[in-house]
Amino acid sequence: MFMNKFLILLMVFVASLVFALPEDAKQPIEIEAQSVVVDETTGFNEFSGDAEVRQGSLLLLAELIQVQTDNKEVVSMIAKGSLEKPAKYIQSQENQARFVEATATLITYDVDEGMIFLVGNAHLVQGFDSFSGDTLDYDINNDKVVVKGSEDGTERVNFKIVL
Repeated sequence: MFMNKFLILLMVFVASLVFALPEDAKQPIEIEAQSVVVDETTGFNEFSGDAEVRQGSLLLLAELIQVQTDNKEVVSMIAKGSLEKPAKYIQSQENQARFVEATATLITYDVDEGMIFLVGNAHLVQGFDSFSGDTLDYDINNDKVVVKGSEDGTERVNFKIVL
């Protein structure tokens, strides 16, 4: 019973990712971690210990990945890493010639808004362009990137465009 609900949760989780290639949602889901916590009453799910989520071209890596669901739909996903080993997101997108790759100490994906928020040593490679700063917001639906340096001014924004 538990395993069936866990598998359903995983299918709903990955199928709801709006930034996936259309064929990604049809691919099998693979999750690896050293431990898993699934709380069906609150919708909180946690994968820890070198957690890895794969489906099609999607790859999410972090020491800890948390997924919040509501009515069997994914609301948010949080990947936590460290300065030494940041969380990482990789995905192929229809509108990009290359994989989109992002790393940060903390990666938050808001499903309803179609936004990825990177905090702490944020870095994003989109096509042949790259962005880095203290924080970075990536609007998946509108293909928009907003990068900010640190509040104390010690870290500036870096941006590289290849024409």
